[in-house]
Amino acid sequence: MSQATLLEKVTEWSVETCRQELGSVLPKLLSMYHRTSDWDECIRVLKILTEMFLPHLNLADLEEECFSKVLPKVDKVFSDLMEEIASQIGGLTSQNTELRALLRNALQMMVQVLETLSGCVRHVCSFEESLALDTIRSLPSCILKVLKNTFQYCKESETVYNGRLSLVVDLLQALFKEAYSLQKGLMELLDRISLDSSATEEDACDMVIVIHSLLDICSIISNLDITLHANTWKFIIKQSIKYQGLLEERLRHSDIVCRLCDDLLASFHSCMELAEQMKQSGAPESSQSVERKFFQKTAKMCRFFANTLVHYIKEFKPYLSKSCGRLHHLYLQMYSKFPPSVYAPVISDAHCNEINSVILVAMDPLITHLLPFRPFAEVVLAETQQFGPELVFPQCLLLVNIMDKLPSLPEEVLNLWFQGSQFHEETPRLPVFQALFLSFQQCSTERAVPILVPGVMMNGQAQSQVTLHQHACVHLSACIASLPPAYFPQLEHTLLTALLCPDAQTALLAADAWCFLVRYGTAELCQHHVTLVSHLIKSCPGDCYQLSQLTFLLRRMFVMMTPNHQIEFVEKFSSREPQNLCIWQHVPLREFALDVRKRVEDDIVKSAIPVCTSWLDGGCKLGQLEKVNTALSAVLSVFRDSGDAVEEAQLQAVSRLLAQLWMRMSVSQVLSQPAVQCTLRLLLLLSVILVQSMEPQVLPQALTCLSSLLPLKCPDDIVLAALDFLASLGEIFLPPEIQSQVLPKLASLFSALLTDGSWLLQHHTLEAFAHFVEATNHEEVIPQCLPSEEIKTKVVNFLS
Repeated sequence: MSQATLLEKVTEWSVETCRQELGSVLPKLLSMYHRTSDWDECIRVLKILTEMFLPHLNLADLEEECFSKVLPKVDKVFSDLMEEIASQIGGLTSQNTELRALLRNALQMMVQVLETLSGCVRHVCSFEESLALDTIRSLPSCILKVLKNTFQYCKESETVYNGRLSLVVDLLQALFKEAYSLQKGLMELLDRISLDSSATEEDACDMVIVIHSLLDICSIISNLDITLHANTWKFIIKQSIKYQGLLEERLRHSDIVCRLCDDLLASFHSCMELAEQMKQSGAPESSQSVERKFFQKTAKMCRFFANTLVHYIKEFKPYLSKSCGRLHHLYLQMYSKFPPSVYAPVISDAHCNEINSVILVAMDPLITHLLPFRPFAEVVLAETQQFGPELVFPQCLLLVNIMDKLPSLPEEVLNLWFQGSQFHEETPRLPVFQALFLSFQQCSTERAVPILVPGVMMNGQAQSQVTLHQHACVHLSACIASLPPAYFPQLEHTLLTALLCPDAQTALLAADAWCFLVRYGTAELCQHHVTLVSHLIKSCPGDCYQLSQLTFLLRRMFVMMTPNHQIEFVEKFSSREPQNLCIWQHVPLREFALDVRKRVEDDIVKSAIPVCTSWLDGGCKLGQLEKVNTALSAVLSVFRDSGDAVEEAQLQAVSRLLAQLWMRMSVSQVLSQPAVQCTLRLLLLLSVILVQSMEPQVLPQALTCLSSLLPLKCPDDIVLAALDFLASLGEIFLPPEIQSQVLPKLASLFSALLTDGSWLLQHHTLEAFAHFVEATNHEEVIPQCLPSEEIKTKVVNFLS
């Protein structure tokens, strides 16, 4: 009997005949199937085998008698059909009917192959008994290869057909629809299979292949069908967890996490783009437009991916050490594109709140699950972070979020985050406090704008928007409040490092946090830190930004000391010792009790004057001038805080000293020596306070110095101090014998400063001149200070 005759005869058989002839005909059909090279005949035999004879095989015989012998060629035939289409498609046109028919026939055969495989799946699912993987071993692998090729072909079809898609679009739709149905059926079939502890090595390998194949398919179908994409991921995660004990060491965990991250990020970006488009179009936020519905659907998918990722991390965390970098980067990428990031698109508040509540809230458990995981801590706290500028702000927010979560975690987790790396063999990592300050320092753009973030929650509602500085300070303080004492050394080291950094805002954040620590802690802790900072001030080599930041902190912390500890401070850093004047120039004296304050002020003046007179008597050496400046600064602190309460003897002693120092001022040295500039500035400031007590002959000397100096473009801080001094001269009546020396110089100085090109100095000059005009008894000098009608008009307008 010929092959054609056999096929014609078999197609007419009844179900019962097929069952009876199974043993004799099946081998002949299989032989015919393998020998034929004609695609039409091959698929015809395949359909006969699967539709007429497969139903009569027992479940236990399916693999050995049918699938293992039939399915390998199915994969080959399907691939051959795709290659044939690829080789012929270049000549496809609507006029080339023969080629069009050929290609459509090939696509139709591909559809038939998928239909045949779907029939196999339905038949296996029809068995009521439990299914074992070894009874269908060849079926999943064949189907997954065919599905991957099919979806890839559908995905590339628009490019492949290059404008001729309409000629075959109906068959491509049928192909995708049948593949969709086949994958759905396969996942239902595999879900019925149960692998227990007796599963073989081959079973485990086959299930791993299934999961990894579906993972590859996921990357293809992500833009083809949302529902299929989601269902495929559900199946992958479900099977991975179902057989966790059997598969966890075999799965490509890094690939699974990476694909989930990619899909989540892609969905998130789609949400942000849709929200931006709706904002630009001005569509009502409550409308049920197509864009609005698509936005909600995309947001739902995004939340699904986030929840799926968290679920997978929870189950397989020990195997995700290589994925921590990707997870960290995912968090940063998402927050870099979400308000208030300067790199985020402009979207409405409603969409912003919706994305936050639907998507980003789902990301929070991800961080919670990863906190105890050392590889994640090593990635987040790495000493060198290769960030683009758009990721710096999200890193700062992440560290703040982490600090919020740490207080409730066990000691070993706190050690991981608060202590940093302890041994050389560890991967280097920073303590979380140090990482936060470094991150905050890098957020220069966000601080300059400034961007605003939601304040802390109260009664379930966020407070008004706050700056990044306020946000970091509040959460840092909350973390410090619950910090175990064992971690104070790391905290103090970090605060000091940040305080001494060149970035002023970072130093201010450190000072704010340090003050909270001092206020929240014990009085002894406050005393300890005031003492520590005082020693650091003494060790500072001259004037520098670090000294400014240390003295700023000292003044803030000193007000928190108890009276008893203040007295101990006086005893430890005696104001009678000249070497301690560098500290006392910065201590807020008004915080002392009156009797202690009087004693300290008297000691400061008595110890400062000998320093200055010694310098005068020793030849006025420039190398020793820093000590004089320190002494004068300490005296200035006394007079600023005490005002009218200064004793007459102190006033006279300091006034005599000022007279001697004014005589030593050299214009050339002021311009070339920073130390002399500081001396002049201090002389001017002290002269403002002591102008009523100054010896009359000092005023011409001081004004002569300024008249020579100011036209030479001296530093602005000297000009500002000089303006204060000129304004104070309005408070005294000049003796007749010096009026001719003082008033012309005074008028000349005001006239020059009022015509200065700098608007800022002009404003300060107007203020100083107004103060002088209101107080002076020498009205005759006022017109001489106004060299032109323009200046006169400007002054009149300012005074009115």
